[in-house]
This record gives sequence, structure tokens and C-alpha cells, in this order.
Amino acid sequence: MLFIVSTPIWNLEDITLRALRILKEADIIACEDTRVTGKLLEYLSIPNNKRLLSFHSHSHLGRLHSILQSLQEGKNVALVCDAGTPGISDPGALLIQEAIRADIPVTPIPWASAVLSALVASGFDTHQFLYLGFLPVKKGRKTLLDSFPEKKYPVVIYESVHRILKTLSELEAVLGSEHTICVAREITKKFEEFRRGPIHEIRAYYEGEGKCKGEFVLIF
Repeated sequence: MLFIVSTPIWNLEDITLRALRILKEADIIACEDTRVTGKLLEYLSIPNNKRLLSFHSHSHLGRLHSILQSLQEGKNVALVCDAGTPGISDPGALLIQEAIRADIPVTPIPWASAVLSALVASGFDTHQFLYLGFLPVKKGRKTLLDSFPEKKYPVVIYESVHRILKTLSELEAVLGSEHTICVAREITKKFEEFRRGPIHEIRAYYEGEGKCKGEFVLIF
């Protein structure tokens, strides 16, 4: 069976009891970075026993086939990403799809998710929302940005420290400087921060020295 195991976004106390049990019992733990997951297992006092197997965006197809073969042999595989829920904007989605095609049972182990954590704390109406992950860097970016004024419900995107100021400037251009936005930074980490208000104020804040650090979720 393939278990899609959500791990803490950052604060390791957020691990669930079910995730803890699955990580202990799994025959193989497929992860993005064995060093990151290794530290998690060490914190949780879970023996590694050489069960960690790297599976990331640069993995050769042979690694995918190897994991699928293990699943078909009846082994239990726990799929994890570096933080949060596998399969959302990460290579775990491919393994999940192939497991389903091979009629291998797939079970999700919730919960940690930067998308939902940021959304529920944003203050926006959450009856409907659109999650887009990271915006395209080049092709299709302008077309997507130009479509945002037409949305009647919250849009959620990820952004890196390297492009946050550019993205805020582009959003200000298409939505207007007074449009309300929420920026969540470093969710569950020591310096967790939520900034809510007009785009021009949020952009000016993050242009301040030393403030534009970490990983970002934008809701507007």
C-alpha cells in the first residue's frame, strides 16, 4: 500500500499520531531529501533502518519503477515530502498517479498543508478558493496575472523569497494598489508572520531591509 504521509511544515510537534505510526511501520519511506526526513525520524525517535529512499524531481524513472515494484510485492511505502503534504506542487504526484494506474491501494494520512493553514488564517471567505501553486516564471505568467481581477473568490499561490517583491509589484499593477491581500510567511516556524492589508502597504513592508526572507503564501 502507498501511504501519502503529511509531515510538519516546520514545527515538528505538528506530526499526527497516525503519521507517527505509519512512519514506524513502513517498509520504505520515499522522500525528497533523505537528510531532511532523516532529521525528522531522529526527532521522532523512529529508527531509520536504511528504509529511506530518495524520490524527487530529478530522480531517474528507474527509481519510480523500483518503488512501484516494491509496492506490487506487497510492501508498504510511506511517501513524504520535505514539508507538508506530498503530491501538491511536488514530484510525489507522479508516484501517486502510477500507483493508481497499477491498482495499488493509496491512502492519505493528513494533515499539514501550507495552503490550508494560510487560507484559514487569512480572514477571507473560504467557501470557494483557487490554488495555483507557483506562478509560471515566463510562459503564461502575464495571461494568468491578467485573469486575476475576474476572480470572485480567493486565489492562493506560493512564492519564493527570490520573486516575492516582483510578484507583489505585478499583483499591484493588475489588481490595484488598494486591493486587500494576505501574505503568510514562515508558517509554523519561529518567525511566523501574517500581513494583511492593501497591496502597496504589504509590498512596502517587504521592501524593508531584512524583512523579505523565508517561504511565502499569498492569498488575494
